[in-house]
Amino acid sequence: MTKEDEIRELFKSHTGAIADEILSLGAHGSSRRYWRMRGGNHQLIAAWNDDVRENEAFFYYSNQLLRRGVHVPKVYAISDDRKCYLQQDLGDTTLYLYLLDKQKSGGGFDADMLQLYKRVLSDLATMQMAGRDLDFSYAYPRSDFDSQSVQWDLNYFKYCFLKLSYVPFDEELLERDFHTLIAYLMDTDCGYFMYRDFQSRNIMLVDRTPYYIDFQGGRRGAAQYDVASLLYSSKSNLPDVVRQELLTHYIDELSQLNSIDKEDFRHRFYGYVLIRILQAMGAYGYRGYFEHKDYFLSSIPLAVNNLKSIIESHPLPLELPHLTQVLKYIIDQETIAHKPAPSSGLVVTVNSFSYKKGAPRDTSGNGGGYVFDCRALPNPGRYPEYRCYTGKDLPVIQFLQGDKAVESFLQAVEQLVGASVTKYLERNFTSLSVSFGCTGGQHRSVYCAERLAKWLLENFKCQVVVRHVEQQL
Repeated sequence: MTKEDEIRELFKSHTGAIADEILSLGAHGSSRRYWRMRGGNHQLIAAWNDDVRENEAFFYYSNQLLRRGVHVPKVYAISDDRKCYLQQDLGDTTLYLYLLDKQKSGGGFDADMLQLYKRVLSDLATMQMAGRDLDFSYAYPRSDFDSQSVQWDLNYFKYCFLKLSYVPFDEELLERDFHTLIAYLMDTDCGYFMYRDFQSRNIMLVDRTPYYIDFQGGRRGAAQYDVASLLYSSKSNLPDVVRQELLTHYIDELSQLNSIDKEDFRHRFYGYVLIRILQAMGAYGYRGYFEHKDYFLSSIPLAVNNLKSIIESHPLPLELPHLTQVLKYIIDQETIAHKPAPSSGLVVTVNSFSYKKGAPRDTSGNGGGYVFDCRALPNPGRYPEYRCYTGKDLPVIQFLQGDKAVESFLQAVEQLVGASVTKYLERNFTSLSVSFGCTGGQHRSVYCAERLAKWLLENFKCQVVVRHVEQQL
């Protein structure tokens, strides 16, 4: 029996309905697999993970956090072997995507976004305080973020970023500084629930209410780590003045739940920012330089910018001479931040074009792919006020976004293309072509191409190339 057969059986056993629609969902940096399932009046997310210990951690934390009023996905059914489970479907809008849309539309980090982040940080303080009475024997893979855990993160940075970037260093001197940093980090209250990967991609928005996912790696640790993860996430790229306001808000929230030394908490916070950045750079190095995944390589310049900000604006009260020398070398070497990865894996080319001139030819040599006709969709080009814009401009985006016909069309496209991408990745295919055509190749086709490209990047481990044929963009 295949995995898909088993999740169908679990769906039927739980709901009494047959799943007549199953859509594979992508996941960055994870061996877990997810599917969106629909049948009868039910819509759920199915998950499969062969690592039962990791699953048990997720089940336990989900139950405990729900009891404390935290918005996390409900687990509805679990297979007998504990490898497959059904959970609440929270949709597709992450905090990261919501922020990205704001930035693209010119809104940036406005008052609305600031209040949303403050709400998230208030929820975080509540979650962290649960660590006072959680059973961390369920924690995976380790019960505590202790000195050994920090050492592993630093080794990840050393071997997967420094070595692969050819950064020169003296291993003995570097290890000496590592031990000094570890002692400083451990000299604080480490009795909180530490989410471990608390970042905007793991926060879903359902009717503007934040829900939290991917907490199965949680363990006992310092509260500063999760705040650092959120505020210094490379892709979110928050303005520093916003980070300072949010940090102050979080410290005030935590102080209402637990007695803390606010000044000491703030000072040690930047030590945890540093270790979080170094851990992330280790991940970017491994998945970018070693596995040749462009998605992770694109995060390196942003991580280097964060590193520069910390080194220059928030120096630690520690003597870390060799580590500081190594970090300054990274900051000064532009080639490290922009080191290219060899071209590999699946490349999805997404085109927009005008039917007046014909669909673009697939140049990969494989032929095939998809061509979607957008001419049945509402046409902003019929109105004079939109004629000088393209589907990448805010007025056209606002015209098309949320329209029922457009959203239904794109959902169907995602289902078809997503099924192909999933199989192409499994079979190690290297190219897929997807084209959108409309009358002039300016509004609807451009908008749909941009939407699909963003969706692919968020859901699959593939490279995406966008070409707007008529716009020469």
